[in-house]
Amino acid sequence: MGEHRATLAAVAARAGVSPSTASLAFSGSGPVAESTRERVLAAARELGYAGPDPLARSLRRGRSGIVGAVVGERLLYAFRDPVAVALLDGIAEALSPSGTGLLLLSGDAQHGSPTPEQVSRMPVDAVVFATCGRDDDPLLDLFIGRGVPVVAIDGPDRPEVTLLRIDDYGGALDLAKHVAGLGHQRVAVAALPLRLDGRSGLVDDARRAVVGFADCRARLTATEDVFGRVPVAEAPSNVVEEGERTGRLLLSAPRRPTAIIAQSDLLAVGVIRAAEALGLRVPDDLTVVGYDGIDTPWLGDRVLTTVVQPMVEKGQLTGRMVTELLAGRRPADVHLPVHLRVGATSAPPPA
Repeated sequence: MGEHRATLAAVAARAGVSPSTASLAFSGSGPVAESTRERVLAAARELGYAGPDPLARSLRRGRSGIVGAVVGERLLYAFRDPVAVALLDGIAEALSPSGTGLLLLSGDAQHGSPTPEQVSRMPVDAVVFATCGRDDDPLLDLFIGRGVPVVAIDGPDRPEVTLLRIDDYGGALDLAKHVAGLGHQRVAVAALPLRLDGRSGLVDDARRAVVGFADCRARLTATEDVFGRVPVAEAPSNVVEEGERTGRLLLSAPRRPTAIIAQSDLLAVGVIRAAEALGLRVPDDLTVVGYDGIDTPWLGDRVLTTVVQPMVEKGQLTGRMVTELLAGRRPADVHLPVHLRVGATSAPPPA
C-alpha cells in the first residue's frame, strides 16, 4: 500500500481537540491558548503533518492567484534599490492581465524570512526569486519540495529552476577592460553583500570561499581576470550609505587605489561621496565605475560610467515565464545581454 498523508483530523484526535481548533492553531487566526497550540503542533510533528495540504486546497478552490516574490535583503532595502523596484514593477505588469498578484517575501533569515511551517501552507501558485537568490537558499528547497514552480532572476541556478540571467561576467569584463585601458593598475572593488549575514569590511580568503551569489562571483571573477587579485571590501547591503562607508575603507589604504569598481551603481554613488568628502576629485584623482544603469540624481549632471542592464525587461520576461509555467509549460532559460556606458566618472590615473 502507498504511504498515506497525515490529516488534520488525525492531528486533532492525537492532540485531544476538535478539528476546527486544530485548524485555528495552525493558521494563528483565532483565540487558541498557547498550550493548546503547542499540543497541536507536537501532535503534527509526531504524525509528520506539515500543515493544510496546499495541493488539495488548490484543487478545491482553483489557483490562489498569488505569486510569491522573494527579495533577498530586508524589504526596506529592496524599496530603496531602483533595480529591485524596476524588476518587481515589470513582473507585476506582466502578471496583471491574468489577475495574478505578487506576495513579497523577505529572503533574509535575520529579518522576517518565512519559516518552514509558513512555507508549507503558503497559498502561492509560483515563486520568483527576484533578487539575491543563493544556490543553497533554504527557501528554495522548501518550495521545490512542495512542487511549486520557481523562476529565478540571476540565481539560484538549479536544474529544477527556470532561470533568467544577464551577462554579469561579460559586462564586468568590459568594464574592467575599460578601466585597464585608461591605464589604471591600483584597483579595488566595492562588493555587494557576499552573503546576507550583515558582514562588512575587507574580504579575506575565507570570505571569498563562501560567496553565495552568482552575480557577485561573476563580477569579481571578471575584474580579477583583467587585474589579478585586487582588494575587495564588502558592503552589508546595497544602499548609498553603505557604499560611502565601503569607499572610506578602501580609500584609507596606505597606497590608495586610483580606481574603484563598484558592483552596483548605488555603491558607486556612495564611493564618490566618500572620495569627495576626502577632497578627491572624480575622475581626476579617482575613477569610480558601477553596474546596473540606474538614474543617479545624487551626481547632478554627471553620468556614471557603468554597465547597463535591462531591468524592466527582466521583470516583464520573468512574469511571462511564470505565466508559461502556470499553463503547464516549462519555458527555456533566458540569457540577456548588457552593455558598457562610458560616462564622466572614469579617466586616466593622475600622473
